[in-house]
Amino acid sequence: MSEMHHKLHSAESVATMIPPHNPVLPTPHKIIEIIKETDTEWTFRMENQLPIQDGQFMQLSIPRVGEAPISVSGYGPGWCDFTIRSVGRVTNALFGLRKGETIFMRGAYGHGWPLEKFAKKNVLVIAGGTGVAPIKTLVEKFFANPAQYGEIYLIFGFKDAQSILFRETLERWRKAPNFHAIYTLDKDVYQDWETGLVTKFVAEVPFADFGGNYECVVVGPPVMMKFATLSLAEAGIPDEKIWVSYERNMSCGIGKCGHCRMDATYVCVDGPVFNYAYAKNLID
Repeated sequence: MSEMHHKLHSAESVATMIPPHNPVLPTPHKIIEIIKETDTEWTFRMENQLPIQDGQFMQLSIPRVGEAPISVSGYGPGWCDFTIRSVGRVTNALFGLRKGETIFMRGAYGHGWPLEKFAKKNVLVIAGGTGVAPIKTLVEKFFANPAQYGEIYLIFGFKDAQSILFRETLERWRKAPNFHAIYTLDKDVYQDWETGLVTKFVAEVPFADFGGNYECVVVGPPVMMKFATLSLAEAGIPDEKIWVSYERNMSCGIGKCGHCRMDATYVCVDGPVFNYAYAKNLID
């Protein structure tokens, strides 16, 4: 056996001894802080070194309980946030944990927001309820880098005053010189807030002044997204200028379980962020 053949044979032997990487293997991460946004929605700040892009999600799990896909609502050096509503077995178990305890995580998964499409453009962001969470890091990018973007228009809606998320952050954004924020409650009356559905306020965005230099983002419950995109269409906005997140369809994260499949598209892999010209033709 030649020396070269011996080296190749030895390398192949070693390779067969190394177990393959498991793409769904979670790792433990410590809870740094728990922020109670509302009675039913808490933000969990986790220790984290995994890379994240705006609009992506991770799988959070508790051994012997299960796992759930959750969008990232904030991140920075050594940490990331998940804003979670207690609505099921896994999320209820998460609400039983305390600071210093461990949650298992894997990810981040999916395609996030196309930041390059928003550069030097005016951007309208329409979000409803917990749909504010998956766009929070995107809007923070706009806030922190005003010279890189145009005017930012926010239309955020919540059911009532008790369901408002990220109160301090919303007020900080409202005060930014290049931000134009409309915050509204479906039926409730609240100081400095509007009353009515988000669709009511689309007409207040001066699209005619933008000279075509704009993009739109829509995230929220399916019904809200349906009527928000219809309102944009009525305002003459082309589908190609609308971006949506189907983050509520997320499942295993790697497109193997099939639960996120819409036609031939796997939301976990191909999304959750899509251009609406493509997304509007997907059938769940």
